[in-house]
Amino acid sequence: MDKLRSTLKQFVRDWSEEGRKEREACYQPMKDALVQHFSDVPLEQRGGLRVLVPGSGLGRLAHDVAKGSRPGFACQGNEFSHYMLLSSFLILNKTDSINKYTVYPYVHSFSNVNSRQTILQPITIPDVLPTALPPGSDFSLVAGDFEEIYGVETDPNEPQAGEWNAILTCFFIDTAKNIVNYLRIIHRILAPGGVWINLGPLLWHWENNNTNDTSIELDLEEVKALARSIGFNISVRRTVPTNSRFEIDHCDFDLPRPYLERADD
Repeated sequence: MDKLRSTLKQFVRDWSEEGRKEREACYQPMKDALVQHFSDVPLEQRGGLRVLVPGSGLGRLAHDVAKGSRPGFACQGNEFSHYMLLSSFLILNKTDSINKYTVYPYVHSFSNVNSRQTILQPITIPDVLPTALPPGSDFSLVAGDFEEIYGVETDPNEPQAGEWNAILTCFFIDTAKNIVNYLRIIHRILAPGGVWINLGPLLWHWENNNTNDTSIELDLEEVKALARSIGFNISVRRTVPTNSRFEIDHCDFDLPRPYLERADD
């Protein structure tokens, strides 16, 4: 039930007008950094640059990167959760009009509520037509575990090493059981001169788990040191204040956003 509630609230953030403020607080700095990094690439050549979005959720960030400003980048999202995959399939492939669906994402929680009207607030989705991508857009979504798909070369027809010009991770790296593996994979599959843009907290998902899975939890300074030792140059780092509406009326929080370039070998 918790995953269902979370999915409904992510519909608000990713695909509703009500979620625009939170969405732009998270996604816009990442898209701006991506465009800035490749500012020397002519617009007509941008479609040849490959961007990967692991943990793409309901697909809005990957969709917007592919849509771009005519043209966008070639973008592939990757997601593991069945809840997210089924929901993103509905939005991305089975939606033929704006605001086609109405959801009530807050009816399952009675904590920290202003009024009953807040609980019963309807949200219409999507705020844009996902299928209305510009002609020639390259947008795809791959289902499966990030480490299993991109960590090994399983398909000779789809090599991964050195094939991605940019990797955007949003609320993703703290899903790792072993952050060392994540960073090694990201570095390995980035093309020389490529960029990794990250936004999100270090709320390690597997900390104190009850399944006896081994988990490595590092602080921010340790993550930065690890990234450098693997081969990244940290170009920019700043804190992005965001407002989250995953729960009603909860507080602001700051998110570190390292902006890392692969060091030339």
